[in-house]
Amino acid sequence: MAKYMTRQRKALLPYLRAHPDELLSTQQIADALGEASLSLSAVYRNLSELEAEGKVRRSHRGSDREVFFQYMDADACRNCLHLSCKRCGRTFHMDAEEAKALVDTVAARDGFAIDKAETVLYGVCGDCREGSESRNFMRRKP
Repeated sequence: MAKYMTRQRKALLPYLRAHPDELLSTQQIADALGEASLSLSAVYRNLSELEAEGKVRRSHRGSDREVFFQYMDADACRNCLHLSCKRCGRTFHMDAEEAKALVDTVAARDGFAIDKAETVLYGVCGDCREGSESRNFMRRKP
């Protein structure tokens, strides 16, 4: 059940909708919405309510203890598997055909139905891998 549209929620929802493929900390969101005068506690309270409504998802990056939120009410995010980079924090939608093949394989082999909306695969994105490979190359001595 949707809550009353408060001033804080009116500022928060457009921001989240504009960043559906990002994992954002409460502090990042509060900083970005500083002009709207949203306190950190107001952001956290609204994110908790949005999580209860199924509009945002709470997650962690690897062993990091900090909590991150992702807007899940966007049409593009529904029924998608997400890939999240442990280095830069960007989140991507897995190719739909590849995601279907993975889900179907797990269902056939293990009898397990993956909830795509709740599943995030963590790893390192191509940009970060390429960046570390070029840094490693630069460190090597001839």
